[in-house]
Amino acid sequence: MQQVEICFSPDLIQLHELQGKIVVVVDIFRATSTMVAALANGISEIKTCADLEECRTMASSGYLIAGERNGIKAEGFQLGNSPLAYLSGDYHNQKLAMTTTNGTLAISKSAGADEILIGAFPNLQATVSYIQSRDKDVLIHCAGWKAKFNLEDSLYAGALVKALEATHEAEDDGAIAMKSLFEKEGHDLKGFLSQASHAKRLQNHNIDSDIDFCLTLDLFSLVGKVENETLVAVENW
Repeated sequence: MQQVEICFSPDLIQLHELQGKIVVVVDIFRATSTMVAALANGISEIKTCADLEECRTMASSGYLIAGERNGIKAEGFQLGNSPLAYLSGDYHNQKLAMTTTNGTLAISKSAGADEILIGAFPNLQATVSYIQSRDKDVLIHCAGWKAKFNLEDSLYAGALVKALEATHEAEDDGAIAMKSLFEKEGHDLKGFLSQASHAKRLQNHNIDSDIDFCLTLDLFSLVGKVENETLVAVENW
């Protein structure tokens, strides 16, 4: 049986072995949820950038640019970090460059893994099916909030551990704990996560609809995968 473990913050990733593993990067509120929504609604590829200036320069190469800091669209960017911005399909076949407070940093810090996927509730089952088609251990890399533990990413990690239990054994105490938490609270994601600190920050910006989307299960059948430093949709694996 393969193993699954959880890293709760990008600042802890150096404590985990990446080589030979699938790393699933998760930033539920909202980066990875937004990336999944964008890919599912016509964005052809996403270039993730660690900082704002790097992302701005991508506009000259024909990319849409999306930038967010502390939950708010960054000045001078076409888009922020809302998954709902992509649902109309207005950006079909366009390329996107994206930088966010936490999620894009976690992706950059996952370099060295055999494969990097992005995790979100709207494509949870597709991600599970893809992982179970491979023969590799899994590390779930939570983006957290400014290097700290957060509840929503960790609860997603527990959901993924639970969904993989037929093929992957929880290797560490964190994976065991988060699986147990999801088993207890997963029936009411929105109710439980309404107490999460980042959910409250987002509610202060009047974007409850983003939260609803981010906590909706299995809207899409694609998997988001980083290939040659670019995030693309994978289907029919």
